[in-house]
Amino acid sequence: MGGIGFALIGCGKIGGKHAKILPALPDVALLYACDPTRSRAEELAASVPGCTATTDIGRAIGDPRVQAVAICTPSGTHADLGMQAARAGKHVIIEKPLALRLDEADRLIETCDRRGVKLFVVQQNRYNRPVQALRRALESDRLGHIFLGTVRVLWHRTQDYYNEEAWRGTWAQDGGVLTNQASHHIDLLIWMMGDVDSVFARGRTVLHHIETEDTGVVLMRFRNGGYGVVEATTCAQPRDLEGSLALYGEGGTVEIGGFSANDLKTWSFKDPRPEDASVFEDHGKNPSEFGYNHRAFYLDAIATLQSDRRGLLDGIEGRRSLEVINAIYESIETGQEVFLRFEPKRCKLGVPEGRRR
Repeated sequence: MGGIGFALIGCGKIGGKHAKILPALPDVALLYACDPTRSRAEELAASVPGCTATTDIGRAIGDPRVQAVAICTPSGTHADLGMQAARAGKHVIIEKPLALRLDEADRLIETCDRRGVKLFVVQQNRYNRPVQALRRALESDRLGHIFLGTVRVLWHRTQDYYNEEAWRGTWAQDGGVLTNQASHHIDLLIWMMGDVDSVFARGRTVLHHIETEDTGVVLMRFRNGGYGVVEATTCAQPRDLEGSLALYGEGGTVEIGGFSANDLKTWSFKDPRPEDASVFEDHGKNPSEFGYNHRAFYLDAIATLQSDRRGLLDGIEGRRSLEVINAIYESIETGQEVFLRFEPKRCKLGVPEGRRR
């Protein structure tokens, strides 16, 4: 396929991170920085040689040199922008989540399939070195039956954080802590433990003036018989505490802590192997380089674009965690256990105010 030309849609904080990583990748050119706020687009484009600033999305994705579009906009716009890019014949890379509503996600996946373009969802924590080590242990059946998996996202967000962008903490454009901050960790839990049978959840707004929840707890029942527990809040005081993942199996225990499941804490098995002696040195933390896991995500996505293999984080994978998150909100609204697969009826996520039940 040769070099890949990218257009970046959305020049906020996360778009700026992508803009630092993309130009440093082999055989990649960042050709456009697009944002409805021209000053944002111009500031970002000025930092990348050969990059053009524009507020015109059609111009950016319509350029024949552009083969892939990276979407780093508010969550509620992901599906529409993804379909616009796919209809133009461009490969689509979307920051989490894939969409807010399941019907939107399904239309986007169908559009990409119909146009013959690939779709990726950025869940970069799957590429963390401790997470990759855990996945390999899982695939070699070292943990045996996993009876419990836990996720804890105990982060601190001020009211100013929500106030600086009007879409944050809204149902129509963002969702709450379970959609925004905890979605990476929920994705990891599902990736490790498999299909979810049901969820039972509670959530409420504790400290912030926002529409959505800033604190939530979830009990998942997996089809393998195991349980999953999610604790998530943006009310931790006075600073971020942890973003962890832990699996407890009949054959061993692995606990990964840190801010974003990036610091191996426990690696203990009933049947030790020689490689266990060096696991903390080799896989205990990510390298210190900027955006290591984002870079690993992009390298995998680009390799997928240059071949016929399926990507680790395609649209189907993105939909799996989105369905669980929709079920979580359905449970919060109904007060009932929700069984998957299901059709959302009371979930507010991605629904304009006038259409909410």
